[in-house]
Amino acid sequence: MSQAEPGNDGGAMRAVKDCLAGSVGGIAQVFAGQPFDTVKVRLQTQPELYNGTMDAVRKTIQNDGFSGFYKGTTTPLVGVGLCVSIQFLVMEHMKRTFSRINGTPSGQTPSFTPSQLYIAGATAGIANSIVSGPVEHIRVRLQVQTAGTAAQYKGPLDCIGHIYRNFGWSGIYKGQVPTIIREFNGYGMYFLAYEALVQRTIGQTGKSRSELSSGLVCLYGAAAGFAMWLTSYPIDVIKSKIQTDGFAGEGRKYNGSVDCAKKILKHEGFKGFFRGIAPCLLRAAPANAATFIGFEMAMRVLG
Repeated sequence: MSQAEPGNDGGAMRAVKDCLAGSVGGIAQVFAGQPFDTVKVRLQTQPELYNGTMDAVRKTIQNDGFSGFYKGTTTPLVGVGLCVSIQFLVMEHMKRTFSRINGTPSGQTPSFTPSQLYIAGATAGIANSIVSGPVEHIRVRLQVQTAGTAAQYKGPLDCIGHIYRNFGWSGIYKGQVPTIIREFNGYGMYFLAYEALVQRTIGQTGKSRSELSSGLVCLYGAAAGFAMWLTSYPIDVIKSKIQTDGFAGEGRKYNGSVDCAKKILKHEGFKGFFRGIAPCLLRAAPANAATFIGFEMAMRVLG
């Protein structure tokens, strides 16, 4: 049975399998993509410290060693596993919903319109943002700390505790508006790209989803990553800047997303919205190839 086809599993068991497979994909994504993400965040939020991607890489190794690329990994390792589980759980549910709406016969591989795939992915992105917002907030605050400086936070739990004690849930969810915007469009494009490529290949070859080669899955996963970041990067820059900004008083630079966008344009120009995109795009291929190969292989094992 193809993973794209409606199965005979009960709804609860199908959801459990989707979640487990998503977790495998999420963990693979973190290990493959965290070093690139650390460089990206530092370039986005500390442009005065680095003269480009390779300078950020060199200074990270110089100041923190290789382990510096994995600063803040604990939070995404747990959080991203959950996030990707949510993404695939909702995406697979939406695909089954659209399959019923389209009247796809049982046992037949369903076909979806581009708008259906985009809506399904965007819905998955919004659901994901509930977890991804605070997870990324904690991660970026830890990522911008460098050795040799007075570290404000000792680790993820200390960071969470400090923010919650002083600023409550609104502090934990700082930067949530740009996060939702990014997740809506980003995952709409992400899953549209991947599923459209898979759907086309199945139609051309007559193979089932489970028969697609690992190479194709990785290639399509990489394409999905590029589709996401090339259409969502500017809002990600705004998100990162707000999430590493102060909470109140003189330490706060930005009064919301619009104010942040205006100040980026004023002080850094249009290129400020794309600062750090090089490591982001370098990350897109391996991280998202790992995500989809992890998910697809897990689904084949789980059935």
